[in-house]
Amino acid sequence: MLRARLFTAVIAACVVALAAALSGCGQLTPTYLKPLSPQTQAKLADKGMSEQSPILIRIFKAESELEVWKAKDDGRFYLFKTYPICSYSGGLGPKIEQGDRQAPEGFYLVSLDQMNPRSKYHLSFNVGFPNAYDRAYGRTGQNIMVHGDCTSAGCYAMTDAVVEEIFILAREALQGGQPAFQIQAFPFRMTPANMTAHKDDKWIDFWKNLKEGYDYFEISHQPPKVAVCEKRYLINAAFASGDARPNPAGACPAYQKLPISRAPAMQEASTKPVKKVDQATLAKPLGSVLGLEFGPSKPNYTAFTLGPATPGK
Repeated sequence: MLRARLFTAVIAACVVALAAALSGCGQLTPTYLKPLSPQTQAKLADKGMSEQSPILIRIFKAESELEVWKAKDDGRFYLFKTYPICSYSGGLGPKIEQGDRQAPEGFYLVSLDQMNPRSKYHLSFNVGFPNAYDRAYGRTGQNIMVHGDCTSAGCYAMTDAVVEEIFILAREALQGGQPAFQIQAFPFRMTPANMTAHKDDKWIDFWKNLKEGYDYFEISHQPPKVAVCEKRYLINAAFASGDARPNPAGACPAYQKLPISRAPAMQEASTKPVKKVDQATLAKPLGSVLGLEFGPSKPNYTAFTLGPATPGK
């Protein structure tokens, strides 16, 4: 009898242990499918933003900063958060060729098939280099990413925790119906002072062209409409012919510049009063292709395009 009771107790204990183990395994969620942290969800709510609203990313090399902007119901984008870039290789200026270990600059698009949850560097997404502009100059390279692991050979590397949050924000935006989000990669914040400081650089004409898109977004808080012709970015223009297909290396079809809708005065979209900050503080910088589906697509937003990008492999 005692032996029978002991056997029953052992079996029951094993069943409980097995159930607990299976339950624990069932709670493991792949990193790329994790929800946003409660803190990030609260920050979105505090700023009047939704998880699935469109995003836009701006990168500034000299400041080593990556900004995530989120759209609100008025169709404009508001700064959600600034993240420190842990590492990028190369210096100021565009990427020219495969193997130059240079991080690119320009206007790029990221769609769902450029998201890479099985990256060797925790998580990553392909920025879309080379785009139409890069190809017009014969520039080469592939698999240029924003990724984790804080090590770079031509990419923008973040810490794992930071890239995880950015990846999930991007995933939610694409799941929410945004066909692709725009990345604006700049050498530095394109203020008059910074442009003057770099006026003798060999890339100054290229940077003046980038500044057109930078200024448009600063004024309107909307992604610039970007095309490429005459080996330049054409910002905020409408072609006379609705079916015009500009040749990146050829003459631009007839076009006219569109008016810029100036954004109202805003305080980073926060619904709370903003504390005054002294000028010294203001002057300081803040620091694929797996065919996965994250849910039903609900296209509610218009995407701006600058021509097909080369997706990662």
